[in-house]
Amino acid sequence: MTPRKAFLEVIVDDASITPALSGLCAGYELGEWRSKQLSRRLFEDVVDFALSHSERAEITTETAMEMVSRAVKKVYSTDKYHRRGEFGELLLHVALREVFNTQVAVSKIYFKDASNDTVKGFDAVHVVETADDKLELWLGEVKFYNKLAPAIRDVVTELHDHVNADYIRSEFLAIEGKVDPSWKHSLTLQRMIHQNVSLDDVFDNITIPVMLTYDSRVVDERVTELRANPSSSPSTTIETYRASFEAEVRNGWDRFVAAGLPDRVRIRLILVPLHVKSVLIAALHERLKSWQQATA
Repeated sequence: MTPRKAFLEVIVDDASITPALSGLCAGYELGEWRSKQLSRRLFEDVVDFALSHSERAEITTETAMEMVSRAVKKVYSTDKYHRRGEFGELLLHVALREVFNTQVAVSKIYFKDASNDTVKGFDAVHVVETADDKLELWLGEVKFYNKLAPAIRDVVTELHDHVNADYIRSEFLAIEGKVDPSWKHSLTLQRMIHQNVSLDDVFDNITIPVMLTYDSRVVDERVTELRANPSSSPSTTIETYRASFEAEVRNGWDRFVAAGLPDRVRIRLILVPLHVKSVLIAALHERLKSWQQATA
């Protein structure tokens, strides 16, 4: 099978600063920001996002459609899509898997108690295998917003709450009970987060990827430029765009740091500038409903 080319382009990748910074771009096609293409890419991972390790292992040619149906129904089945965060969690999931080569430790959405419930706690529970055959636990947070200021405000408040010892212990207890025993790293992860292990040691092996989205002035200006010059080669302005994109993302990093971050854990800020969030949400909702109808 031909390896799949990454969809998200990493325009900014700076691990020399604290917290580390990544700026991801969905790209353009025929003069438009790729909202529909991004929605398609996200749903290519819906099975990985929504089902447990054991369920994914059971997928065969005979069960594939049933498993896809189960996965898309797990996302949600309501028309109040503009209020819900599952699409942001799906975007975070894809970015972590595609850009940072993580593995899913716990599919949080798999453990919804009932249809349309939201899932409390961190928005992603992934791991990364290190060079010395150890695991880093990646506990993701995402704010799928159309403005950066409230995204920063809300996520910083949650970060301070979520690195509280009592909260971390309760989240670890939930994770322990949800790790699929058939997953190859199950025992290693459970040993890492066991209550007898000091949180000082645990924090050394935790990364909190924080993904924030917002409607971007730079992306909007790029779309306006491409629409105005549909026949011109974009290569003449791509470097200017990338420089403007990086400047905007680094300004976002400055604002994030200025909000006051907890100092006990390693954070990686992932900024994903959007064109118009509402358009992307509509494309995602339309694709989800199409999949649900097709597999009904």
